[in-house]
Amino acid sequence: MAPSSPGGATPRTPRWLSGAGPMAKGATVSDPPQSAEDLQASSTPLLELEGIGVRLGGRQVLSDVSFEVRQGEFTGIIGPNGAGKTTLLRVILGLIEPSGGQVLIDGEPLHNKNKASIGYVPQKLVIDPDMPLRARDVVSLGLDGHKLGFGFPSRQRRELVERALADVGATSYADARVGELSGGEQQRVLVAHALISQPKLLLLDEPLANLDLRSEQEIVAVLGRLTREHGISVLLSAHDMNPLLGVMDRIVYVANGRAASGATDEVVTSAGLTELYGHHVDVVRVHGRVLVVASESSSF
Repeated sequence: MAPSSPGGATPRTPRWLSGAGPMAKGATVSDPPQSAEDLQASSTPLLELEGIGVRLGGRQVLSDVSFEVRQGEFTGIIGPNGAGKTTLLRVILGLIEPSGGQVLIDGEPLHNKNKASIGYVPQKLVIDPDMPLRARDVVSLGLDGHKLGFGFPSRQRRELVERALADVGATSYADARVGELSGGEQQRVLVAHALISQPKLLLLDEPLANLDLRSEQEIVAVLGRLTREHGISVLLSAHDMNPLLGVMDRIVYVANGRAASGATDEVVTSAGLTELYGHHVDVVRVHGRVLVVASESSSF
């Protein structure tokens, strides 16, 4: 079964779904949102992490992690496998209680009410290909997936589902069994599932893992468009920053239980990552790509 957004949602027409989906041909929006630049200029960050520490099984997993995300920003949480990226997302979702520090949403401590402004997209959907669950059914669950069973059919519900599918370019396989879709198609469906609850912040856990190059590029383009056109904040974890370089406003680089945040050119430097990892690291830029290379005596 598809996951629901924390806190659930009630069927209402999101601002960007009030007309035809903006990603569909000839689409128009009757009440366009503020520009991403205006939203990012807001005085209060949408999300703030202040000195977050996490201990799991007696081991310090994260120490003094602090960063912020403003509305309409695309932020990448980047780091090697096992660095604590998923743990960090689970803290933001309220699924793990930090041993220190706090999470703020719109300047207020995380609680059940403001959790509803967060949408979550897991890495993948594990489902039996023979299960008769269509792509549109998964998206529909985003409206009331916190309840047992499916919501009562209505014209409004059908319209919301259709527009969410259009926003991620998934209309052509809306009636296909979700278990038979490709990895990239499933990711689009999961994004639509999260979007339909009208979140301010969209968290994605390794959405590019195991995707082919074309699907990877398409998912990044969809997410980048959501931030630019709709002012949704995206916080995405990945082990490779290169697919995100064209859309990221901010990077949070996680390594050795700590994190550094800021613009990519400021954070991803040999000096900065050497300090973060605790051993020498070279940062090489070649043909628009960034390579992080450990010294010969060290390994990630």
